[in-house]
Amino acid sequence: MTETGPVAADNPDSPQRAAMPAWLPRAMVLALALLGLFELANWAAHQLIGIAIMMTVAFFVSLAMEPAVDGMAGRGVNRGLATAVMFIIVFACTAGFLATLGVLLVETVSHVVNELPRLLDELVDWVNRVFHQNFTLGQLRDRLFKDSDIISSYAERAANNVWGLSSTVLGGLARFVTIALFSVYITADGPKLRRSVCSLLPPDKQGAVLHAWDLAIDKTGGYLYSRALLAVISAVAHGAFLALLGLPNALALGIWFGVVASFVPTIGTYIAGVLPILVALTIRPLDAVWILLFVVVYQWVQDYVLQPRITARTVDVNPAVALLSVIMGGALLGAVGALLAIPATATLQAFLREYVKRYEVSEDPRIERKGGARKQRKLDEAAAKDSED
Repeated sequence: MTETGPVAADNPDSPQRAAMPAWLPRAMVLALALLGLFELANWAAHQLIGIAIMMTVAFFVSLAMEPAVDGMAGRGVNRGLATAVMFIIVFACTAGFLATLGVLLVETVSHVVNELPRLLDELVDWVNRVFHQNFTLGQLRDRLFKDSDIISSYAERAANNVWGLSSTVLGGLARFVTIALFSVYITADGPKLRRSVCSLLPPDKQGAVLHAWDLAIDKTGGYLYSRALLAVISAVAHGAFLALLGLPNALALGIWFGVVASFVPTIGTYIAGVLPILVALTIRPLDAVWILLFVVVYQWVQDYVLQPRITARTVDVNPAVALLSVIMGGALLGAVGALLAIPATATLQAFLREYVKRYEVSEDPRIERKGGARKQRKLDEAAAKDSED
């Protein structure tokens, strides 16, 4: 009997040898092609994400400018001229705030440096008096600077980072100019842009798109104008209070307060209060206490008196939701995401209110008065137990 099984298996010409499926080479080539396309798309996305972010910012800026530009255009002003006027006003306010901030930082730092020896002497005297020590300023200086290598290495690293810092500043300036240019173009050609977008959609969808666009304009523009009004009120209130205390640069500090306290939700007032409190500590420490008390009171007035009335018809976002949206926006896109978070959240909230179906809620004491509901439930349970007994 002849054994043909192993011989047939070793023979490449044997018909019993398993052949490669005809589709496998094509499938491997297709898989490699798809992988290459994915890598190419991934690379392109990483290269273009910066441009996409700038275009998103420019679009939101144009949405914020649209109500004012439309109002001026409705009164017969050329749309291009109206756009130019609004952006000149915005650029002037931005430049004024940055100049104010620069002056504040320079003067505050110089003032603190000039007052630092006196403050250190007073601090050392207080420590010696309270803790019964005998420190001297020379001993503290020797302990702080005994290792000069740390200081020299820090200075060397700072010098090496000058070029990187310069590149960052120039890159930021280039992005700012790009965003400004596209914002101007989008705002000036707003009606043409909407017409171009609607021309790509069937007629029954165009109305919904235009309605959504109007919602975004109303909420974004309303956010900007309501916050600008809050900033003016905050700047006047804080500037007047700081001038009453006799602090230097009270007007500049008031502008700093107004912008930061209004455009940073919930905690902006406390962040803005750090700078004037630092200035007050170098002049009259008791004034720092009065500033802190005024900051707390003003934050309460803004949250519960001013903001509900000003934002009732523009942007009404819960403070906790606003703070969460700012944190999420900052985590996703950095400072740009934090700035865009609240108008984007307000727009999304308006979309949900328009398109998500809501139901009537029946009256229930557990919704309106939780304490009364618990008390009533206990009374009902006690009555039921008495009836069982």
